[in-house]
Amino acid sequence: MSYNLKEEMQKEGRFLGGHRMCAGCGSPIAVRTILRALNPEDHAVVCSATSCLEVSTFMYPYTSWKESFIHNAFENAAATISGVETAYNALKKRGKIDETWKFIAFGGDGGTYDIGFQSLSGAMERGHDMVYVCYDNEAYMNTGIQRSSSTPHFADTTTTPAGTVVPGKMQQKKDLTKIMVAHGIPYVAQTTFMGNFKDISEKAHKAIYTPGAAFLNVMAPCPRGWRYPSEKLMEVTKAAVDTCVWPLFEVVEGKYTLTYKPKEKKPVEEYLKMQGRFAHMFKKGNEWMIEEAQKEVDRKWEELLKLCEM
Repeated sequence: MSYNLKEEMQKEGRFLGGHRMCAGCGSPIAVRTILRALNPEDHAVVCSATSCLEVSTFMYPYTSWKESFIHNAFENAAATISGVETAYNALKKRGKIDETWKFIAFGGDGGTYDIGFQSLSGAMERGHDMVYVCYDNEAYMNTGIQRSSSTPHFADTTTTPAGTVVPGKMQQKKDLTKIMVAHGIPYVAQTTFMGNFKDISEKAHKAIYTPGAAFLNVMAPCPRGWRYPSEKLMEVTKAAVDTCVWPLFEVVEGKYTLTYKPKEKKPVEEYLKMQGRFAHMFKKGNEWMIEEAQKEVDRKWEELLKLCEM
């Protein structure tokens, strides 16, 4: 697929400003970039699970969405968009629709990793020609920063408060990207935004125009939940990638490819120290948490390199 990043960045936006998302939030940047990957002549139906994204961008009678937009319940965005895709195919066979429409669902990690997982898994298994995008901010941010299965090990949240007995979340983060690969769908990718947006832009274009089901997992930091200054958004995502906490890769028809390899793999503490949710890990006596986090990252990184045959 040919994809000219410079030309793509000049396209008219399909997700507009004026919404009420927080300054320094990653999700509106992810949405704007992904929708810009649509070809100019194509239309899209967008479905969003209940989330920060939905409540802050679609306040009747106002909207930031230029595409057809459906707000659905927390748990069934994937089921809804797969139903719309099925209806579109039926109408097209009858000659009632000529235009090309694409179908994209957005959900946070709460509505994707957890509450919406069964509808997502079903839609992927059925192979609908759709894209599901998880903007992963690693907790239930819209309802008070409660832990999700995407929340990292040791993170301090309102339901896993770090104290003298419990050092934050006790479980490791669920590897949803790998779970989606196990569904045997044509395209799966993990990405975020850093630098020139090349990685997320190209992967969004591939996901949208690969026939069949596709899944994008996008790290989308939350300044309130992660507790970083809003102007540090890009620095946080870059640190996540350069420490290999959030590696960038894609899986095309089951084949893994690493799309970015840091010239120098930085220690995980470079990423952790930027966020207040990990501040307790740097207190005297808690050095073991940083060591454990580094071991987890190293193990997963080596596993990924083997899958990518590197």
